[in-house]
Amino acid sequence: MRGYTIGKEDYLKRLRRIEGQVRGLQRMVDEDTYCIDVLTQVSAVTKALESVAVGLLDEHLRHCVTQAARREDPAEAEEMIVEATRAVARLVRS
Repeated sequence: MRGYTIGKEDYLKRLRRIEGQVRGLQRMVDEDTYCIDVLTQVSAVTKALESVAVGLLDEHLRHCVTQAARREDPAEAEEMIVEATRAVARLVRS
């Protein structure tokens, strides 16, 4: 079971909403909408995706990393912490 399994439906709803926002962006560009209005919507989509990413990371830490630590497998726990750290680094770079 993945850490996000319990909230999977909520994540899927949020991602579908974001998908709709992206389709709206395509429509805006197709209709030659004012640049700043398009950029405002790009920013909204970006923030929505960041919110999903932070939620997934939180679930990973609370479930996957915690479970590895409880199994008292230091190597596995360390590997998961390294993975989480790399995920955070990717998020802050984007």
